[in-house]
Amino acid sequence: MSTWQILRNPHLTAILLLGLATLAAPPLPAATPLTIPALQQWTDGTGTYTFANTTRIVRSTTDDATLAATSQTLADDLKALSAWDIAQATGTPADLHPGDIYLARSAADAALGTEGYTLAITDHIAIAAPTEAGIFYGTRTVLQLIHQNHTLPQGAARDWPVYPQRGLMVDNGRKFFTPTWLQNQVRELAYLKLNYFHLHLSDNEGFRIECTKHPEFVSTDHLTKQDIKDLQALAAKYHVTIVPEFDMPGHMQAILARHPDLQLAGTDGKVDRGYIDLGKDDSYALMMDIFDEYLPLFTGPYWHIGADEYVGDYANYPQILKYAQAHCGPAANAKDTYLGFINWADGLIKAGGKTTRAWNDGISGGKAVTVNPNVILEFWTNAGLSPQQHVANGHLIMNASWNPTYYVLGGSKPRTAWGYDTWTPDLFEGNHKLPADLQGKNLGGKIHVWCDNPGAETEAIVAHGIGNPLRMLAQQIWASPKLVPTFAAFRPIITAVGHSPTWPAEPAPAADNLAYNMPVTASSIETPDFPAAHAVDDDYGTRWSSAVSDPQWIQVDLGSEKPIGRVKLTWEVAHAKAYQIQTSNDAQTWTTIYATTTGAGGTENLTGLKGSGRYVRMLGTQRANQWGYSLYEFEVYTP
Repeated sequence: MSTWQILRNPHLTAILLLGLATLAAPPLPAATPLTIPALQQWTDGTGTYTFANTTRIVRSTTDDATLAATSQTLADDLKALSAWDIAQATGTPADLHPGDIYLARSAADAALGTEGYTLAITDHIAIAAPTEAGIFYGTRTVLQLIHQNHTLPQGAARDWPVYPQRGLMVDNGRKFFTPTWLQNQVRELAYLKLNYFHLHLSDNEGFRIECTKHPEFVSTDHLTKQDIKDLQALAAKYHVTIVPEFDMPGHMQAILARHPDLQLAGTDGKVDRGYIDLGKDDSYALMMDIFDEYLPLFTGPYWHIGADEYVGDYANYPQILKYAQAHCGPAANAKDTYLGFINWADGLIKAGGKTTRAWNDGISGGKAVTVNPNVILEFWTNAGLSPQQHVANGHLIMNASWNPTYYVLGGSKPRTAWGYDTWTPDLFEGNHKLPADLQGKNLGGKIHVWCDNPGAETEAIVAHGIGNPLRMLAQQIWASPKLVPTFAAFRPIITAVGHSPTWPAEPAPAADNLAYNMPVTASSIETPDFPAAHAVDDDYGTRWSSAVSDPQWIQVDLGSEKPIGRVKLTWEVAHAKAYQIQTSNDAQTWTTIYATTTGAGGTENLTGLKGSGRYVRMLGTQRANQWGYSLYEFEVYTP
């Protein structure tokens, strides 16, 4: 057993039982430190290093000014972790004391790129990199290690990411997320070496940012411009890029409710309230106001226009065709108006010094217009052109595949275990896989929080629910050799590495959820990947799934008779239309305390129940669709 395992891994037994026993490939060196993502390379040393209240952060004398911000951020995070005020100084390697952490720029290194670093742990720690970003990521590794133990085995690492963009998207248009919540995510992303934070700020249900030119379409709950400035300042400290998205020309109902004259109306008399009419010049004037106001506010290099899910049947909108022929030539078709909009927006964004990003689903089909190749496309659905075709057309792409990156409130969740065990960043929705010679055109990927059911989950539930998916993504996008081959074996590492030092404490799920981690059985399982235990593990990224037949049930043993006042069911798409909640003291004779034939899926919070029992079960008697029954979580509470 290695020194590292003895000193640093309180979950060794679980890892050995869950992971190493099933290893199919040669493992990494046994003493490789536990980090997320795993280190690319590690070499064991001899002896130990100790972090103490006498530790100093020492910046190289020649890099004093360049590394001041990274030094201060590390000091702040170490204080949050240890409660110690960590001194900062400048000096050379000759000036170091045992316990010090030394930061220095190094010569260019093609293998390390712009975010890689070297780490040497002796009686002090030395982090070196060609860039400040690389040094910062070295400090995140050190932070994760000290989080686990103040005494570290000696050794050396070389570490770098394979994909340059790694992160999170949050749908702040449909559901308002507070500035504090967003700030916590910035620190958490950086802790996991994720660097990309995409804010979806507008959608049909809301426009969530202060607007001077058009205050009429701002939602009551919204971010102020100062909130954005503060978030960007924090993100800069943590090397996280903030990417705004103002979704257009679809998903605009919150805006168009105040400008109904610009809503798209078809020949069938129907008005599509979420679509702006691209056949009207005034539509472009309104959208230009958004660009004019917010391009200067956001300081990052990217601007996302959305551009997804616009008109399906252009034949219903002859004004769109007329506009295309007037502006793109008589051979144009209606789709050219939409593609021309993207290029029009791209021109404004380029003039503002940024690069345009858009979703992939509509980027084809014109006769006179092709989308400018500098537009980065985020491939979320298997519609239109394939990733290979987009790359052939000159576009950089990002893997935004529904599976395994979509976290939908009250709906689908990432298949986190599959994402860790099987998925790779070059495997796109629709089973498209970029060939090796094109993989450099793939910028990376992110987890997507979509708030289709904004009231289904609180901020705290979302933060908890995306925790494991983010860690899966961090490992897969950094693309280093895995410490363990399966997600089951990865979970103890997640626990060991923990959260960023300022992460708010999460309430213990067992405190009031009677079903948490209790014995559970089910009538059937779809496959061994979806056992009944997943429905009581307080993880919204795992689920129980039944066979495809009626009836099916899942039951929890509470250990003794308990009063039951509330049951919360968090369904996957495969939900029950008709089901009952039943209690029993012997698991033989059941009493129904709730029944419905109109189950809606999503999150069903059943309150005001009156019953008691040692056992509680959900008995599904009619499936809502062609699948079986599938629950992310089955929670039981007292009155």
